Amino acid sequence: MSPRRLPAEDIQRILALVPFLVNNPGISKEVAATRFGLSIEELEDDLDLILMIGVPPFGGGDYIDVDTTDDKITLWMADSFSRPMQLSAAEGLALLTAGRALLAVPGAEADGPLAMALRKLENTLGSPELIVEIPAPRHLEEVREATDSSVRIRIVYAAAGTEGTTTRVIDPVGVFCAMGEWYLEAYCHHARADRLFRVDRIVAIEQTYEHFAPPESEKLSLTIFHPKPTDPRVTIDIDPSASWVAERFPVESVLKRDSGDLRVTMAVTRPAFLSNLLLRLGPSALVVSPPEFRDIAVEPAQRMLDRYRGKHS
Repeated sequence: MSPRRLPAEDIQRILALVPFLVNNPGISKEVAATRFGLSIEELEDDLDLILMIGVPPFGGGDYIDVDTTDDKITLWMADSFSRPMQLSAAEGLALLTAGRALLAVPGAEADGPLAMALRKLENTLGSPELIVEIPAPRHLEEVREATDSSVRIRIVYAAAGTEGTTTRVIDPVGVFCAMGEWYLEAYCHHARADRLFRVDRIVAIEQTYEHFAPPESEKLSLTIFHPKPTDPRVTIDIDPSASWVAERFPVESVLKRDSGDLRVTMAVTRPAFLSNLLLRLGPSALVVSPPEFRDIAVEPAQRMLDRYRGKHS
């Protein structure tokens, strides 16, 4: 069996669940599951994963320990977690930002141990006024309900870089937050393919009251991409026929040009990703900047052509 894949929202929930359980020893599974909007089975899956959280050298006493006797949950942190952390100012700020985002997870304790630790960190950094907010788009809760219930919905959607809207019937299978935006993964009956939709671009939702069978594989089959600030940003002009790129992949900006083309900017961690994308798009895409990426697909294209000629010579 392949290992369970963790969408970003699941990871955030587990990270919020740990301090809650530490602060509430002996809490019942039912109470904990209700607080975080989970079934008992989903909570047990999370507890199994928490057992795998540890620190190097990952010996017997380096992991979090969980006891669920009589359906009561008690969690013990490994001794290594009690050691003072030596953080630079930049690391402390990054930790503070991530911690503030975790406090926004449904079920997290606003006055629990995580919040208290963050207040101490704020005072140490001298940044008590720092606030991190992830705004909830208008239709986020409706999308979540449809996803959880496997209910097909009809949406009016304003695609990136285009004028007007389109109406699509979709099967929603996952919701997650990435790079400060909420995304919905769904099977689009209009495109007959999996698509990513920015939740804030959903203008309206209509229930069809039709249930669909969720995919057998884990939800969120599309890659959740978390670029680094140092990753190169590549600007590409894309023909209108390939506007799906702005929906299928997280892009940082989209500009509709007078020619009708879309100028998109995206972070590229692996050059192979960009090369494969450009091969797929062919003449429908042109790299604008940086210059060193303009011919990145030439060599792979030549290899494919040579291979094709070899097979048919």
